[in-house]
Amino acid sequence: MVNPEVNPQWAELIRAVKLNVRPAVGCTEPVSLALASAIAASHLAGTPVRIEARVSPNLMKNGMGVTVPGTGMVGLPIAAAVGALGGDPETGLEVLKSASVKAIAAAKLMLASGRVQVTIQEPCEEVLYSCVEIFTADESATVTIAGGHTNVTRIEKNGAVLYENKAGLQHEEEVQVYHLERFTLRDIVEFAEGVPLEEIGFILDAALLNGELSREGLRAQYGLHIGSTLQRQRERGLLAKDLLSDILIRTTAASDARMGGACLPAMSNSGSGNQGITATMPVVVVAEHLGCDREQLTRALILSHLTAIYIHYQLPSLSALCAATTAAMGSAAGIAWMINGSYRTIAMAISSMIGDVSGMICDGASNSCAMKVSTSAASAWKSVLMALDNTAVTGNEGIVADDVEQSIRNLCALACQSMQYTDRQIIKIMANKVA
Repeated sequence: MVNPEVNPQWAELIRAVKLNVRPAVGCTEPVSLALASAIAASHLAGTPVRIEARVSPNLMKNGMGVTVPGTGMVGLPIAAAVGALGGDPETGLEVLKSASVKAIAAAKLMLASGRVQVTIQEPCEEVLYSCVEIFTADESATVTIAGGHTNVTRIEKNGAVLYENKAGLQHEEEVQVYHLERFTLRDIVEFAEGVPLEEIGFILDAALLNGELSREGLRAQYGLHIGSTLQRQRERGLLAKDLLSDILIRTTAASDARMGGACLPAMSNSGSGNQGITATMPVVVVAEHLGCDREQLTRALILSHLTAIYIHYQLPSLSALCAATTAAMGSAAGIAWMINGSYRTIAMAISSMIGDVSGMICDGASNSCAMKVSTSAASAWKSVLMALDNTAVTGNEGIVADDVEQSIRNLCALACQSMQYTDRQIIKIMANKVA
């Protein structure tokens, strides 16, 4: 709970971070489907024998190619099956954390026997939507999640409605009880610099969780194992052993592990583990290099995560814009602040990133997300170095404006408007691959 004596505006920013920075095991879209399955199964006495699910196009896009933790398999069907047979409905986005080997084996058998079906719900007004019906030998239960990864809107058992949220109101953990449109980037920097340290100490959990995920990504060959590949090539002398390579290796390794099915939680940001990783690990690596103390790291991380949330707040929850780029803008802010504390440096770095990586598309969650994370982290470091040398992409170039706030609005306008057409084309291409 936020200290009531804290500046009310700062308290609102703390709430924004606490609502958007949470642990999640696995990619949050398939995990959302797994959660719906687990909740449905919890209302049934018997063992699930069949699953039928319908999901929104964007949830299908973000679930087709990602490895489900502990299974070694990709896709939404295995997520639905493991959720039904081994998920914990009380743990939200950590629903699969404790799934047993026996439950995972049973889920794979259910898939192999053709008893799991996941299709696209069309038409579908919700970006995040899943409806799962679980059948046992004698009964069935249906759960709908819509509008947020954990927001249950309807529960049925044997055709009778047990719960319905007719108003579409979101659960407390999904409600945006904050209004970031009231704030500016300068306000966020001032908050990070001045808020009482004890009110933001929780953000260090991001460094702990994502740091452990990074170590796991270097320990084993997850996904495309980009982080460990870069590390091996550095040992061969093909990559310099410097701060940039440290940033790339440790950040990318965390994404490798997350997308490759590691059973460790990521500290997510704005509903995405990769965004949480990207807003965390570059800051942690640079803080270690600079010898920053606990307070400096805490304030840099809160600035990074809140900046990422501030930009993402102006975006659709899922779109054709790869949000690892906007999360890395948060990292750029945190890193620039640690080095010289100048708002101007922070603003210049973010503007340069908007001029650099704004066109990166999201073509669904998959192992290749780690490459986008790597590219975004590299752009953040490059943009900070440019800003420290008093240079940046200017308002005369592309979508960048002289004012960083306008640059952010320009970027978000692309994602909210014209990139919606791009998103539909991406989903069409991906759907044809599995048709």
